[in-house]
Amino acid sequence: MSEKSNLITSTQAIIHEALDKLGFDEGMYELIKEPMRLLTVRIPVRMDDGSVKVFTGYRAQHNDAVGPTKGGVRFHPDVNEEEVVALSMWMTLKAGIVDLPYGGGKGGIVCDPREMSIEEVERLSRGYVRAISQIVGPAKDIPAPDVFTNSQIMAWMMDEYSMIDEFNSPGFITGKPLVLGGSQGRDRATAMGVVLCLEQAMEKRDMKMEDVRIVIQGFGNAGSFLSKILSDKGAKIVGISDANGALHDPDGLDIDYLLDRRDSFGMVTNLFDDVLSNEELFEIDCDILIPAAIANQITEENANGIKADIICEAANGPTTKEATTILTDNGKLIVPDVLASAGGVTVSYFEWVQNNQGYYWDEDEVNEKLQLKLRKAFDEIYDLHDKRQIDMRLAAYIIGIKRTAEAARYRGWA
Repeated sequence: MSEKSNLITSTQAIIHEALDKLGFDEGMYELIKEPMRLLTVRIPVRMDDGSVKVFTGYRAQHNDAVGPTKGGVRFHPDVNEEEVVALSMWMTLKAGIVDLPYGGGKGGIVCDPREMSIEEVERLSRGYVRAISQIVGPAKDIPAPDVFTNSQIMAWMMDEYSMIDEFNSPGFITGKPLVLGGSQGRDRATAMGVVLCLEQAMEKRDMKMEDVRIVIQGFGNAGSFLSKILSDKGAKIVGISDANGALHDPDGLDIDYLLDRRDSFGMVTNLFDDVLSNEELFEIDCDILIPAAIANQITEENANGIKADIICEAANGPTTKEATTILTDNGKLIVPDVLASAGGVTVSYFEWVQNNQGYYWDEDEVNEKLQLKLRKAFDEIYDLHDKRQIDMRLAAYIIGIKRTAEAARYRGWA
């Protein structure tokens, strides 16, 4: 079984357990275990050399019982159907956890934008919107940025959709530039959500920011913002990594220097000689570990070597089910991905609301609303974990899936 299929089966197993504990029958699980819709598209793009290249794209809509589906679009050579399906299911859970009127969606295109010109990326972005236009829209399915996509790509996609729709449709997509209806604070939202959850977790473990040593795996959008925010708050960042390797300094890395040197894809370790492997990064002596890269990084093979007291998951699915059990048994506090990384979809929701009403908030108001949502969600999940003596991930899934299951029941779907 492939790694991505593993993501689906492990997610389905926890959803099954969560629905069982909520008292729903097997029919509800059958409804929720897979997306209601999965569209595969082929997108012809005229390349700069005059040739035509055909790209494969996907859009998964997990469940729209609560409201329109919502989720990012990633451009990456490893995008595949199983990954998009698993990610759409996690988006449903995230929306449920922070009490948003959404189901989960996810999209992706098999491509490497690092090897393409800006013009080719624009033509691909517009082609993808044309290919999926019949199943998306402000009241159907709302895309957003993800891996290797950004506000410029969202702007092209919004423009293309507006031309198809013959109407200016800023609410079709989130993560846009401010001048096209984007929200203040959206670019930092995922990282801010992780920090808010981490602060809550640190309170539970009696830790102070100025006393902790933190390792962050990943130095892309989320990882770099996290490094900067936590460093500015007084934490000591003793390790960071990118796809090429890891840097470690027990006295704390100079984050501002590293941010100044990183390239647009978050790479910085290639500039240094003394580089650790990503495997060695997990064994560094630290108080907090933040996986902010890709899935399946903490497994039963390396879980016992992790010294951190708190693992706060900024990436999607970085810890396997087996590793979750090991870490929980070892007394570690895991802040699961569906909670910790819910800041992005929360501020995307704020952006959509602002687009719908044509009235825009300042950054302080956005951050205040984000803080209320995330702190409430953390407290509910922690209290359930504590009361029922279950791990934080299962507690998060129980709260996350409950809203969708109840909406489906009231609709008479199961």
